[in-house]
Amino acid sequence: MIEPKHFNVPILLLALSSLVSCNNSNSNITSTSDAQLKQVIASRGLTGNPITTNTPSISSKEAQLGMELFYSKSLGGDRDSACVTCHHPTLGGGDNLTLPIGTEAETPDLLGPGRVQLQSGTNYDAGPTVPRNAPTTFNLAAWKKALFHDGRVESLGASGIRTPDSAFGTVDAKGGENLAQAQARFPVTSPEEMKAFNNNDKDNQQMRDFLAQRLGGYGAGAGVLQDTDFWLNKFRTVFNSPSGSASELITEQNISFLIGEFERSQVFVDTPWKSYVDGDTTAISEDAKKGALLFFSTKEDGGANCSSCHSGDFFTDEAYHNLAMPQIGRGKGDGNDGSNDFGRFRETKQESDKFAFRTPTLTNVEVTGPWTHAGSYTSLSNVIKHHLDPQSAIDNYDINQLTQQGIQTGNMQANTQLAIDSANFESIDTTLTDTQVGYLVTFLKTLTDPCVKDRQCLSSWILDPEVNNDPNGDQLNAVDINNTTL
Repeated sequence: MIEPKHFNVPILLLALSSLVSCNNSNSNITSTSDAQLKQVIASRGLTGNPITTNTPSISSKEAQLGMELFYSKSLGGDRDSACVTCHHPTLGGGDNLTLPIGTEAETPDLLGPGRVQLQSGTNYDAGPTVPRNAPTTFNLAAWKKALFHDGRVESLGASGIRTPDSAFGTVDAKGGENLAQAQARFPVTSPEEMKAFNNNDKDNQQMRDFLAQRLGGYGAGAGVLQDTDFWLNKFRTVFNSPSGSASELITEQNISFLIGEFERSQVFVDTPWKSYVDGDTTAISEDAKKGALLFFSTKEDGGANCSSCHSGDFFTDEAYHNLAMPQIGRGKGDGNDGSNDFGRFRETKQESDKFAFRTPTLTNVEVTGPWTHAGSYTSLSNVIKHHLDPQSAIDNYDINQLTQQGIQTGNMQANTQLAIDSANFESIDTTLTDTQVGYLVTFLKTLTDPCVKDRQCLSSWILDPEVNNDPNGDQLNAVDINNTTL
């Protein structure tokens, strides 16, 4: 009996496999990387999607009005800054500056590089006025525990939200429905960001109430804006209250809620890494896979152990760590001369929290630089290298990497050395080659949703000045240093 021809198929497949192996030296490496990463993904329960709660659509009426408020300088104390001043979608949900300049800018609608403070501005010294880097608003809805670099707005679980307006560990009765709303209440209370210095006679709540009254044309804010019906009609529509009064509808709580809804609509998680986690092994390159293995592997296994802090699908443990990142800028008023920043310690008053800052998310990290709490690094490779040897990084810190004018760096080395010498300093103590650092950077770029690099894709989150023109003249129409619309 003659055997069927398929008898020799296994031998043929083996021969073809050998041929492919000979002609593609990377085939076994790729197979090994995929197998190892598959185990990592399974063991850590990764899904690639950090959003675990319902989020509003940008087309919702709440997010749409929130966007108009986000772009409105009517919420700036001197009507020269808006939320979007430091958080523009085309600038990575930040401002692409090491340290922000909020109020008293030379050109209020010029955002990003080239934005400078008026020489007649308060405390002018040619440098940026805000002491910490502007965090991205992208995927803000994914944060579960706290917002801001020091976590000063934080969830206390079912009890509510704690803010700087309430004692540490105590719920702020006006904190709002979620972290986004809670944090939206605070930029307007900072003189450097939005409040302006000539409103320092007002406390936080008085300032918020005054701005609401300004928009609504009632109380202390009556008469400031020429056309308050512009806002009242919008609030009536959104809150389904055709006859509601300005004092009933245009409140600081409703304003912060709407801004928070706009921010929570900024969901950008369709990354190549997510596609890879979903099973598409061609979604990321072999170099990225090598970077991923370094990222997730422990030092003992030859890795960089990045995921010990940058964990989960949002790539953050939402905890606070002292990694002695370069302390540049004006500082938060800490230390002998006020130029230092004690980070989480400012909230908890615990020595174990001194110089500690919240672990940032790495989702879309490619577009959210400059990086660190003070924006002290302008390349991802330099951030990684700092982790490997902070002392050397500080000793050899190159201020020329900073492209922003006048950044205050005179006390950088002394202030940052205090962080290195602190008992809570966390030394990574890992050695990587430049090639391995490159693999890590390549992997980090797979965490970028292509939409955040495409203005057309982002256009739904960018206010159209022709469609939404504010008759009061307070809409911020963002341009860059070349006067190109952002």
